[in-house]
Amino acid sequence: MQKSAIKNGNIIMEEDALVPVTVREVQSNFSVYEALRVVNRQVVHLNDHIERLKASAAQIGLVLPSVPWQEWIDMLIEKDNLCDVTMRILVYGGSKAVVFITWQPLITYPDSYYTDGVAVTTYFGERFLPTCKTSNLLLSYLALNDAKSKGAFEALLVDRHNQVLEGTRSNFYALMGNTMFTAPDNEVLSGVTRISVLRAARQLGLDVVMRAVKLEELENADSMFISSTSMAAMPVSKLDGKTVPCDFPVILKIRDLVRKWEVE
Repeated sequence: MQKSAIKNGNIIMEEDALVPVTVREVQSNFSVYEALRVVNRQVVHLNDHIERLKASAAQIGLVLPSVPWQEWIDMLIEKDNLCDVTMRILVYGGSKAVVFITWQPLITYPDSYYTDGVAVTTYFGERFLPTCKTSNLLLSYLALNDAKSKGAFEALLVDRHNQVLEGTRSNFYALMGNTMFTAPDNEVLSGVTRISVLRAARQLGLDVVMRAVKLEELENADSMFISSTSMAAMPVSKLDGKTVPCDFPVILKIRDLVRKWEVE
């Protein structure tokens, strides 16, 4: 089927959702984005995603236009008769910001990723403006390609202090006893799913400590998992090629709560 997109409130063909390569802001990745889940024609946590989009734009001085987000998204849902999809909002700056909304089939993963866990690798590098969701994704691109070349699903970014901060497209958590560790919000990209994960962990009786664990500490971890809008909470069963312990029931309870709250 031919796919549609939104550009500044107008329906266009997806093939026409293009950015001009001669524009300085495009060349410099002066842009922010959000990925949204649409389930049964309803956008999950739209207001929370827009608030993060605004916060990211404010951090880099990109002035967002006043946009009727729900109306534009509904236009696209209606035009292409969408039900369950992943939408992406991209805003690039300039004399006047340009807004694109595009979609793709809902990102899902095999059940085995949750029953058996996934493999992750470590990659030394630090994201520029880590609390901001910009299109400056070169580090993530390189780290994820490195992970895939080693047969892994995700790469964890390790900073100069040997702290494991986050994944290239996910947040990271380590369970030690009844305590869940994760990097503080001022060191990583926070977000809607991460907030739900923290809420779920506390509801399940875990103590939450906002501190990044060091790479060497992971040897003592009882479990590790990652989260994102598409993943919810996904168990990690291998780190740098070595099998690691994993408390699947606890992690899957967190996943189920995150998904439950999406439709409430």
